Parts: sequence; structure tokens; C-alpha cells
Amino acid sequence: MAWPEKTSPTTDASEKRTLGEGVFRLCAGCHQTLPSEELARNFEVCPQCGHHHKLGADRWRALFCDEGSFEAWDEGMTPGDPLEFSDGKPYGERVRATQQKTGACEAIEIGRARLDERAVGYGCFVFAFMGGSMGSVVGEKVTRLFERAADERLPVVLLQSSGGARMQEGILSLMQMAKSVAALERLRAVGVPFVSVLLHPTTGGVAASFAFLGDVNVAETHALIGFAGPRVIENTIRQKLPKGFQRSEFLLDHGMVDLVCSRLQMKERIAAVLRHLCG
Repeated sequence: MAWPEKTSPTTDASEKRTLGEGVFRLCAGCHQTLPSEELARNFEVCPQCGHHHKLGADRWRALFCDEGSFEAWDEGMTPGDPLEFSDGKPYGERVRATQQKTGACEAIEIGRARLDERAVGYGCFVFAFMGGSMGSVVGEKVTRLFERAADERLPVVLLQSSGGARMQEGILSLMQMAKSVAALERLRAVGVPFVSVLLHPTTGGVAASFAFLGDVNVAETHALIGFAGPRVIENTIRQKLPKGFQRSEFLLDHGMVDLVCSRLQMKERIAAVLRHLCG
């Protein structure tokens, strides 16, 4: 009597490799393996060590804005290419590819929302869109956010996460720094508060313009915030920088920001700030 032949499992090698893919995530802070759903429910904050992973603009909206309250402004704006810039791929093609990949028209969304039942002008950078870089459209939308909020007397809450000015637009990008700050001054002139929220990372032209000009500057825990990156600075001055340089906690200790907190506490803390500023 012959022994029955062993049968191989129906799952092939490629299926084995992908088994469980997306179900678990490795925390970049404590290196613990966590269920993806648990991290998503916790807005990408590790429940073990508190490490803050990247959070998309749609999830920031869910965290900050009262459910169903967000009304987008100026959604369809897209950049032109007056410089006909190419870095191996024409700028227009790069923008279209990024739009298709991210589902966003540009690197920021703005609009009206309610935060803890208070109407606000709300903006959030989309870091997945070319590193949240500020070109002519981003600068225009920030400007319009400040201007419309001034007209409607809405306090502004702007969440920033950006690599800085968009190099593909050259001087047109750098012009947005002055234009947006001028609009912010018009907002301030009518006595409407601006709460600036600095996320990881906030750098370059965004950090050098409106990011630090809030009536209250709030930073996410352990975010990298500054103009040039620490490696660039070290290579320029040829000195070792202090531990934690350009991180939120370092900036708080040196008077550059007013508050550092976990993103899970941000809505509550900013709502309290708005109650104090607006009554």
C-alpha cells in the first residue's frame, strides 16, 4: 500500500510574501509591530511610544473639523508653467502625475469649517503633493484664505507641512512669501486671529514667511521646523548643532513657538485658544 503523496499548498510564493501586507505596521519610534487599523484609529500616533507618523490632509480634516462642516474654497486652481521648466520631465507632466497619484489639485486645501462648533477659515498643506511645496497656486490660496477670512471675520487655523518654495516656478514661487504675508497683515488689521500650526516638517519659504507669524504658534510633537535643514547648517558653519536643534521642543525652549502638543490634543487646545482670542 503506497503512502499518500504530500500535496503542496495552493498559495504560491508571491502570495505568501504578501500575506498580511497592510494588516500590520512597524512603528518608526519603538519598532513595535502594530495593527494598521489601530494606528489609523489613533490618527497615526503610536499607542505604545507616542511616535507621530505622517498623516494625510484628509485625516487632518477629520481630526480638526467638526464632522461634515468643511466647505472647500477655490478647489480647481492648478499651476501654469510660464518658465517651461524641465528637470528631465516637463513641470506640467510632473504636476499632472502628482494630481493623479494624490487625488489633490495642489499642495494645499482651504475652506470654511467648524472647529468645536466655531466657524473658522481652515487650511491644510498636502505634503504628498510635491513635498507640500509652495508655488503660485499655494501662495494664492493662502492669500485668499487670509483675505476671505478677513472679509467674513473668521479666525484662521492653518496647518503647515512643507519643504518650502517650489523650485520649478522660480521667482514666481518666492513672490508668494511676500504676497501671503501682506494678506496676513490685512487680516491682523481687522483684528481677526491667526493660529499657525506647524507640522513635520515645516521648512524653507513657508517657515520663512507666515508659519511663525501666528498670534499663537502651535507645533506638533517632535516636528522638524526651520528654514534650512540641520545638515545644511552644519556643513555651512562647520559646527555640530545642539541636540534636538530645530525640533518643536527645542523651539519652545527658545521662545520660537508658544505650544507643543500631541496631535491628539491639538483640536481641544486650539479650541481653548480660540475661546480666549475670540470670546
